[in-house]
Amino acid sequence: MRPPPGRQQLSREFIARHQRARIIAALAEETVSRGYRAVTVADIVSRAGIARNTFYENFSSKEDCFLAAQDYAVEEALRRVVEAAGAVESWPARVDAGLAAFLGYVAEEPALARTCIVEALSAGPDSLARYEQSLQAFVPLLRIGRKVSPHGEELPATLEETVIGGIFWVIYQRIIRGETERIEELRPDLVEFALTPYLGAEAAKQALVE
Repeated sequence: MRPPPGRQQLSREFIARHQRARIIAALAEETVSRGYRAVTVADIVSRAGIARNTFYENFSSKEDCFLAAQDYAVEEALRRVVEAAGAVESWPARVDAGLAAFLGYVAEEPALARTCIVEALSAGPDSLARYEQSLQAFVPLLRIGRKVSPHGEELPATLEETVIGGIFWVIYQRIIRGETERIEELRPDLVEFALTPYLGAEAAKQALVE
């Protein structure tokens, strides 16, 4: 039997997940407004519109919440990148689709993006370690390029980390300049930047046209 209108009960799991997402969003917004070091648990609680004990039911501290925000953002960004890249066949097209999905996420979630790409670099050793791990999560997408590159065996071992680090640095610069809403305009340049070491300059440009 269907429950009467207005009497449906949300599961505990749904409510808990929603609360965590709400608190993480509040942390990100407060971090953008004040800077991570100036943000207090009281600020997060006020922004989220929750009781203080609700915060501590989900996180042990402000730092714990910050690290969870990083994990949350990386998981969602990676999900979108993998989904977009998996929908096309050729490797250059996968790089293009993956970067488009990532830039789209940054544009869609500017507060979370600033928190995890800018503030994470100075929020402490644990957040910096999380940041480095997030870069590593995108390495496999580029590493496939070694199989299609005529110079695959000769490419430097750290190439993927270098390219991804460069992409994140460019995005970092745009965020601190307040240009997040235009971040998707970087797509052609970043795709060419990512493809060139594997395919060569001319082939990378041609891949953008196809």
